[in-house]
Amino acid sequence: MSDRTLTAADPQPGVAAPATTSPHVDAGDAGYSKDLKSRHVNMIAIGGAIGTGLFLGAGGRLHNAGPSLFIAYAVCGLFAFFVVRALGELVLYRPSSGAFVSYAREFMGEKGAYTAGWLYFLNWATTGIADITAVATYTHYWSMFSDIPQWVLALIALAVVLTVNLISVKYFGEMEFWFAIIKVAAISIFMVVGIFLLASQHKVGTTTPGLDNILDHGGIFPTGVVPMLMVIQGVVFAYASVELCGVAAGETENPEKIMPKAINSIMWRVGLFYVGSVILLALLLPYTSYIVGESPFVTVLGKIGVPYMAGVMNLVVLTAALSSLNSGLYSTGRILRSMAMSGSAPKFTGLMNKGQVPYGGILLTAFFCVLGVGLNFVVPADAFEIVLNFAAIGIIGTWGMIMVCSLLFWKRSQDGRVTRPGYKLPWAPYTQIVTLVFLAGVLGIMASDEGASRTTVMCLPIIVAALVGGWFLVRGRVARVQREAELERAGAEQS
Repeated sequence: MSDRTLTAADPQPGVAAPATTSPHVDAGDAGYSKDLKSRHVNMIAIGGAIGTGLFLGAGGRLHNAGPSLFIAYAVCGLFAFFVVRALGELVLYRPSSGAFVSYAREFMGEKGAYTAGWLYFLNWATTGIADITAVATYTHYWSMFSDIPQWVLALIALAVVLTVNLISVKYFGEMEFWFAIIKVAAISIFMVVGIFLLASQHKVGTTTPGLDNILDHGGIFPTGVVPMLMVIQGVVFAYASVELCGVAAGETENPEKIMPKAINSIMWRVGLFYVGSVILLALLLPYTSYIVGESPFVTVLGKIGVPYMAGVMNLVVLTAALSSLNSGLYSTGRILRSMAMSGSAPKFTGLMNKGQVPYGGILLTAFFCVLGVGLNFVVPADAFEIVLNFAAIGIIGTWGMIMVCSLLFWKRSQDGRVTRPGYKLPWAPYTQIVTLVFLAGVLGIMASDEGASRTTVMCLPIIVAALVGGWFLVRGRVARVQREAELERAGAEQS
């Protein structure tokens, strides 16, 4: 059956065709301002695709996997694009600040919304701890801060970003806009310098840039295929904010104009910034020149004698960590409010302030980040590694729920109950199925790792048990909220 079973208005030039209006109404969407502009959403989309995984993590991954790292970035980037494209189709069907939680509620019921929401909260609560740990660690690079305890720096970072988030969504958008500008400028400048070095054959230290740095050091897979597969779990986490633009759509004017451009731009930016920069790094120096814990860009620029490069890149990585923390507080605030309005999250997380900001949900996430400050006090050396793997579980679960919602939406379009918008996820339903298989494969890779990743996967039964136990605690309230909503709708129809 055609995707256009129901009649839809013809699209205007440059505007994605709208879908049939959803009969589903999410109470969590009411009360928001529409202060995010096109430039905010575009830079949020960019910022979500560029973070510490590129600026810092690529050095260690290059050392472990060699030039084949570009394959891992390309494959994971493709699936990240499928996820955000699927979410974009749902956004054009019905923009919602509850994003995939709201769509899970419509297509999977309250249990689906509850699961999607708390998995997302797990992702960002643990990522937030990793972010403030990273901020404190990077700040210690400068001697003027070296005597300040790591937990104090983590607390200051959290207080600053939390304050900005609580004022208004416009302040969040501006902060994220400038964070993204810094990240894009840094990677763009490096790529221009790298291309110049390659084209001019200017020596990087004692090494002449060129294809020989790959061919003479074991080729694309110098350590074999397995190491490349093992870094995929970390590469997935590097893309773990691309879905943020779907949440931002609920506070955007004309999302049908803004969202397709922002989402489509993710694909070529991933190709340029991630894949392109890794290939460039591999051509400039042998993979053995890069080390764990040092930015690969610092490695290259340091060898050609660029002064203060380590300090500049440290500032960029610090910015990336603050950007991630900023995004986590923003998105979980909206997601938790959507859940609170249906009864599956604490009631106070549905509260909004005068600035039309869901401060209750933001404060709950910040509370867990404060626990991370405590983790920095107790085990400052291990805090980052402890939480990072749990964040990976959260993002895999979130992406999986988005693709399940997309698959169910496609199924309803085949049954004639909805019309897909003009902006579609290509090759449905195969795209959703292949992506779900890929995410299951990432879990398998984590389970085969002998380090902390395997321990994290072994904790999955505990996470599932916590979700099941939590559902039994909230299901009564969820049922009561549903009954009250039905009575209210019945009363409105009668009047």
